Amino acid sequence: MTGIRQASVFGRRKEPHTLIIARGDEIRHFVVRPWLAAVVGSVLAALAIGYLVATSYLVLRDDLISATVARQARMQQAYEDRISALRAQVDRITSRQLLDQQIVESKVTELLERQTQLTQRHGRIGPILERMGGAEAPALPAPTLPTSGTAPVPATKPELRAFFEEPVRSAAGGSAGAAFWPFRQTVAGEETAADRADRMFVAINQSLRTIENEQIEGIDSLAENAFETADTIAEALAAAGLKVVLDGEADEAVGGPLLPVDAGRAFEARVRELDEALGKLETVKAAARAMPIHNPAPGQPVSSSFGVRRDPLLRTPAMHAGIDFRATSGTAIRAAGAGTVVRAGWNGGYGRMVEIDHGNGLSTRYAHMSKIRAREGQKVETGDIVGEVGSSGRSTGPHLHYEVRRNGNPVDPLRFLKVGRKIAGLL
Repeated sequence: MTGIRQASVFGRRKEPHTLIIARGDEIRHFVVRPWLAAVVGSVLAALAIGYLVATSYLVLRDDLISATVARQARMQQAYEDRISALRAQVDRITSRQLLDQQIVESKVTELLERQTQLTQRHGRIGPILERMGGAEAPALPAPTLPTSGTAPVPATKPELRAFFEEPVRSAAGGSAGAAFWPFRQTVAGEETAADRADRMFVAINQSLRTIENEQIEGIDSLAENAFETADTIAEALAAAGLKVVLDGEADEAVGGPLLPVDAGRAFEARVRELDEALGKLETVKAAARAMPIHNPAPGQPVSSSFGVRRDPLLRTPAMHAGIDFRATSGTAIRAAGAGTVVRAGWNGGYGRMVEIDHGNGLSTRYAHMSKIRAREGQKVETGDIVGEVGSSGRSTGPHLHYEVRRNGNPVDPLRFLKVGRKIAGLL
């Protein structure tokens, strides 16, 4: 063997490996170098590893594919579950919005019905109060919100979908489904659309309830005032001996079981009571206007009273059956009450005289006229001109001699004139 080299490693000699191959007479030898052995070993190891990897892949391929498909299926199922949950959440919120909208619409409808009822009541009261001569009905203001401004009750039912969808749109920051989460999970202290609607309806209900109470109180006050005024007039007339007869006044024996009136009929009951009070007041006023309690010579002073006095001609005591009003000749003389003229002409010492029958045994006489402006049988109303002041008959100068007679007997006219002045402001 030739070409043998000696290697020294740390001072030692190392013989190279020699591979001898003999075939018949042929002998071959190869010197195995270390780098060659390393290369061959690496190639063999790579082939072995590749074989093992290929074999493992072929063996485990189905399992890997199945695992991947299962993982993808799980991910898809998770996404579908998430989408289903979001859809269910959207459906719940949508259903809640529709329910809230229906509730709000029903409340709005109820408020509109109450406002319509109040308006109808106001219209019902108006004609009744016109009988009082200019009295005003209780105010009917539009319901308003007492918070951040006024909001009158709408005339028609509004569309409220946008009112509830606004918080959803304002909370949208990403996907469409995620926008519903803030609306569902409200932060403590945050006001929702339903809360705002409830607060609005509470405020409007309070406003309408206040209006209803004001109407009821106004009707009660008007009825009480009408009864009191009628009683005041009737009592004043009764004090002068003038009685006003009212329908049903004699029906004092009344009674029966106590039956409560429900809220729906309470207003009607109060309206009937007000109508009854106004009817009584109208009757008393009409009777008072017709009675001889008004001044026949307004603004003129009384120069001689009723009763015993010195006769102006004979200068001896004599009975004066009336009162005298000092006035200039030609001053208008007015009827002290409504009635029928039963005498119009010359009547001895009365001179030119007009006598009016007022019914119930009452009559008035207007004497010493310079001119008569009424005729027998004529119907006159309170304040109608029946003649002019003069000095006809047994008289010493122009004046009006005025008498009031009950069943033909003279009574003091001042008694009636005082009653007229007392209740003049109530008529």
